[in-house]
Amino acid sequence: MAFGAGAYGLWGLFPLYWPLLKPAGAMEILAQRIMWSLVAVVVLLTVRRNWGWIRALRPRRLGLLSLAALVITVNWGIYIYSVNTGHTIEAALGYFINPLISVLFGVLIFRERLRAWQWAAVGLGTAAVVVLTADYGRLPWIALVLAFSFGTYGLVKKFADMPSAESLGVETAVLFLPALVFALVLQGRGEADFGHHGVGHTVLMATTGIVTAIPLMMFNTAATRLPMSAIGMLQYLAPVLQFLIGLLVQHEAMPMSRWAGFLLVWLALVTLTWDGLAAGRRSRRADPVLEAAPEGVH
Repeated sequence: MAFGAGAYGLWGLFPLYWPLLKPAGAMEILAQRIMWSLVAVVVLLTVRRNWGWIRALRPRRLGLLSLAALVITVNWGIYIYSVNTGHTIEAALGYFINPLISVLFGVLIFRERLRAWQWAAVGLGTAAVVVLTADYGRLPWIALVLAFSFGTYGLVKKFADMPSAESLGVETAVLFLPALVFALVLQGRGEADFGHHGVGHTVLMATTGIVTAIPLMMFNTAATRLPMSAIGMLQYLAPVLQFLIGLLVQHEAMPMSRWAGFLLVWLALVTLTWDGLAAGRRSRRADPVLEAAPEGVH
């Protein structure tokens, strides 16, 4: 539980970290994050002496992880852009919406049949998007792109079925060359900020790899030991912290109409969580093996 809370807590504090990398732009920060994340993962896998999985890397899995790499690049880039341009609350909204996107993918891709309360949650989420569109005067595109890209990333990773460190290693290796070319082009044009704003700024840019890898490893530790119900509850910690940072630290505007939209989203999440917990209890009562199993084995 501590590792899970730590992972989501660190992700929730990201809006305090990315602005420290200014005046670098979002694309340069993204490129540096990709390159330094590969360095961090290589060090981690070397310490573990864990390289045998490369021989088992088949074309289908490599293709899936390459697709995951492209999707997470969009997610990372939009997130960095949002928190560095005063849209942290809208970014938090994206991660509040994400569980609803997962439910939607279940219907569209896995042909799952939703229960009545799940449909109610999806309806509330849709109403929230309508209210927030009216409030912003546009679709909340940052939130929607973050929600759909992260949902798609999780879906592709589900099909790839590979441990997190090894998966991140493949994804960042696929992206490394384009990121390196972009960084070199910026340097050649004299437009790069990496290495041009003192040692402290350079070190901060280099820590993007560690900042990416540490919560991922903590999450992997928690995910293999906790029941899904606990992971489902912990996932809300990150957007709650992001929302509070945007509201209380970065002082972003929250008019009443925006509060109304967020309240609809939160009501949808309460409905979805309650329904999931109730369904889990019914399943355990119906299955004597699950009923007898200790918590965490489910």
